[in-house]
Amino acid sequence: MKEKILFTNLVEDALDKVIAEIDPAGVFVMADTNTARFTLPRLLQLCDSLQGATVITVDAGDEAKNIEAATRVWRTLIDKGATRKSLMVNVGGGVVTDLGGFVAATFKRGMPCVNVPTTLLGAVDAAVGGKTGINLDGYKNLVGAFSEPVATIISTTFFNTLQPQELLSGYAEMIKHALLSGPQDLSLVLRYDLTAPDYDPDELLELLRKSVGVKADIVAKDPHEKGLRKALNLGHTIGHAFESLALARKSPIPHGYAVAAGLVAEAVLSSMMEGFDSQLLHTLAQYIHNLYTQFAFTCDDYPTLLRYMAQDKKNDKPDQINFTLLRAPGDPVINVTATPAQITAALDVYRDLMGL
Repeated sequence: MKEKILFTNLVEDALDKVIAEIDPAGVFVMADTNTARFTLPRLLQLCDSLQGATVITVDAGDEAKNIEAATRVWRTLIDKGATRKSLMVNVGGGVVTDLGGFVAATFKRGMPCVNVPTTLLGAVDAAVGGKTGINLDGYKNLVGAFSEPVATIISTTFFNTLQPQELLSGYAEMIKHALLSGPQDLSLVLRYDLTAPDYDPDELLELLRKSVGVKADIVAKDPHEKGLRKALNLGHTIGHAFESLALARKSPIPHGYAVAAGLVAEAVLSSMMEGFDSQLLHTLAQYIHNLYTQFAFTCDDYPTLLRYMAQDKKNDKPDQINFTLLRAPGDPVINVTATPAQITAALDVYRDLMGL
């Protein structure tokens, strides 16, 4: 993996150094409306390298990560004379780094970008690894490209601007990485109290370092998701289906909340198909139940959820739904095909566990 990942709370110094090393022909900064209001002014004031940069603001929220938004950004780049030697700096959460990375990867067949995630979800997941993309016709990340940023600067500096819901959304990805890593990391993550008003940001930064390290190691071994990297999709086949159904209802849910629900549902499937420990399943389900607002659905929604799962990017054939499952923490199994009957049975058990 070529991407440079920097863990520091001296964000401005790190960004100035990275941009000086790139020496771009021009700098463009992308932020959403929330980041532009609460976070970006500080960076623009303190970073010498951002003086004179063109700021591009996009709407906040996952529903804004679409082809129309990408087209507006491409046109701005054209109007402002951007070239392949220009630099895109994506400042924000996962929507910004997904959209900004996709625009940079495709503009004139590729311009470099740097990610400065301002949310826990962006720091632990979307900003790292080079997956970029936009939603299309209600399907999550249906159009995208693998394109690693030159660097990602990870910090807890901006997290004090986040609501508890946003912190929990990112923490779901950390739970996923811990499940992929092993029982020791899983125990650490499940013991840390992110909701405590006096949580230790330095301790969180170290947990972030461990969590991002899990993803970075996997991406380095399989940058284009030919095999091992599919493990990072744990919780996402069902989680994305929940997210898509929520979008269709015009009641979007945070990505991390969908992933948290998907982790439990796919742990149920793992228990059914791969022998994942039932006691650990109940521990995980109870933890998720206590921290996260549950996404409500009934058996009447099963056909729609199956349809969304059938459109998942990980499926190799149109008539199969593939999953990443677990035999145990640290022992993932990729390319597991489950039948509609197995999936709906798992959803039944999930609803019982979550009290739905």
